[in-house]
Amino acid sequence: MSYQEKKIIVSIISNILIFTLYTLYAINNAKEGSITSASDFSFWGSFILVLLPVSIVAKIIIHIVFVIFNKIATNEDGPSFEDEFDKIIELKADRISLYVFFFGFIFSMVPLVTGQPTYLTLLVLILFGFLSDLLGRIAQLYFYRKGV
Repeated sequence: MSYQEKKIIVSIISNILIFTLYTLYAINNAKEGSITSASDFSFWGSFILVLLPVSIVAKIIIHIVFVIFNKIATNEDGPSFEDEFDKIIELKADRISLYVFFFGFIFSMVPLVTGQPTYLTLLVLILFGFLSDLLGRIAQLYFYRKGV
């Protein structure tokens, strides 16, 4: 398995763990009724504003640990450059990720149009933001394995 494939697998696992653990933490510490309140968006605003730096810091730490463990296990350094193949794969995966997020954005407007609670719009946006990143990484892994 190549370095890029290992890095993507670690990224997929870490994204799932970070999102799941933070979501469980935020829901357990939420005040009663703040999650489903139609007029109180402070929970969802703080959820997003805290999730971003938490996930960035956690991903940086996980990436550093991955590089260290990979160096110890294989005694090889990661590639110091990206070639055209890597850039093409990244662009194709980014395109898929953007399609998923765009579909999620359109889908998140449905609760507003149908008179559903407004917090569902934010919930769908958060969910599709997570899914777009996850499916983008899965697409990268697929393209590396396929060789395109």
